[in-house]
Amino acid sequence: MRRIYIADDEVDILKLIQSFLLEEGYDVKSFVSGGELLTAFENQPADLLVLDVMMPGMDGLSLCSAIRKRSNVPIILLTARDTDADYITGFTVGCDDYFTKPFSMVKLALRIKAIFSRMTDEPKEGCLSFGDLTLYPPQRTVYRGDVELKLTNTEFSLLRYLMENQKKVVSREELLNIVWGYDNFVETRATDDIVKRLRKKLLGAGSSVVIETVWGIGFRLRGLE
Repeated sequence: MRRIYIADDEVDILKLIQSFLLEEGYDVKSFVSGGELLTAFENQPADLLVLDVMMPGMDGLSLCSAIRKRSNVPIILLTARDTDADYITGFTVGCDDYFTKPFSMVKLALRIKAIFSRMTDEPKEGCLSFGDLTLYPPQRTVYRGDVELKLTNTEFSLLRYLMENQKKVVSREELLNIVWGYDNFVETRATDDIVKRLRKKLLGAGSSVVIETVWGIGFRLRGLE
């Protein structure tokens, strides 16, 4: 049974999410503060986190950043704010998805199902290579030479798909559908933000591989000379 932790200081919303996800068959624990969830996670990690951004004390962004230092567990952020800056901040600290309040419980459940689905898909046999990068699907790891790149689940899935389709340009819509598991519930800026994070990590690792934007179409991998 998949274990999900939820943190939100709005008790009514917290109880509603917990009740709905319990009915979906998940093991769900709820917390009214980020600090309480972090302590619980350190003692017993969960399979997915749902974090409200606007919490007193340790807010969702700070909690997401703290979790990312020790785990690549999938993280969904909940927020009442819906600006480009909020999206960029959320993905910069390492969230896998971003959900704006008010929201549908059914859509939240679909997003969670999509995340778990892409984590359990049967990997293709063998490793994938492009330039100085080597990706191992069964272990969900990526190396530049002998140095491992620390990627979130979403970053790994996006890079894997680009490497599997390295001979073509992949559209934003295709990435939304394949990597996130749906194509109607989030905007294409989510893809752009994940690509920016991946580019930064590839550059930081000294890789010769870049993710090139093909204007009006999407993205493709390119090796620098």
